[in-house]
Amino acid sequence: MTGTIVTDAPLKTPDMRLDGKTAVVTGAGRGIGRACACAVAGAGAETVLVSRTESDLDAVAAEIWAAGGIAKTLVCDVSDLAQITDKIGGLDRIDVLVNNAGTNAPQMLVDVTEENYDKVMDLNVKSAVFVAQAAAKKMIDQGTGGSIIHMSSQMGHVGSPTRTIYCTSKHAIEGLNKAMAVELAPHNIRVNAIGPTYIETAMTAPNFANPVFRADALSRIPMGRIGQLEEIMGAIVFLASPASGLITGSSLTIDGGWTAQ
Repeated sequence: MTGTIVTDAPLKTPDMRLDGKTAVVTGAGRGIGRACACAVAGAGAETVLVSRTESDLDAVAAEIWAAGGIAKTLVCDVSDLAQITDKIGGLDRIDVLVNNAGTNAPQMLVDVTEENYDKVMDLNVKSAVFVAQAAAKKMIDQGTGGSIIHMSSQMGHVGSPTRTIYCTSKHAIEGLNKAMAVELAPHNIRVNAIGPTYIETAMTAPNFANPVFRADALSRIPMGRIGQLEEIMGAIVFLASPASGLITGSSLTIDGGWTAQ
């Protein structure tokens, strides 16, 4: 009796390059947004930097070009839905969206003002929804799939004093992430989130200069240190790239173990 022997094809390490892709990063002028932009640009994507502040965008674009990448700037206030439709929706192509723009206004619950509630929820949730909508429409029209990455937080998984409204907004992003993933899967559009712990940036530096705040934060992180911008970048490239081709509706916490407790 004879038969054909079937052997497994050689395995190849999945590709984490983004050459030929267009990646849009909101809030790209500073901090985590800058790191996300440099990450996708470093992986080969033509990167569209989105923010309200042109000077910040120009500085990040210059950094990307100096490193051999390609970057364009798009001055856009993502709290303005008309600008989202006109500017982001008007782009020629979107293969990757890093939905990063956000804010915080720490207050104890009993002190929360309507102004700060609206400030946080409007940018962190409402703007995120409609930026994602604009990108999803573009990806569906293109018919070639895509990757949407929401900037969540460890605070989308836990609670914390003075972060009531921020936690509310990031828990909302976690729900949005899952619902979008299910809805967009038939279009081969993957939707995921990352949830960083405290990351050292110019914005967070004053908090960490307070020894009480720093000691409390470190006590909650089993790895015993504050996160660095570079530690965000690998996760962004992974979720944007073909290497995560079967991952959707997931949230990757980059928190040194904070939410594992």
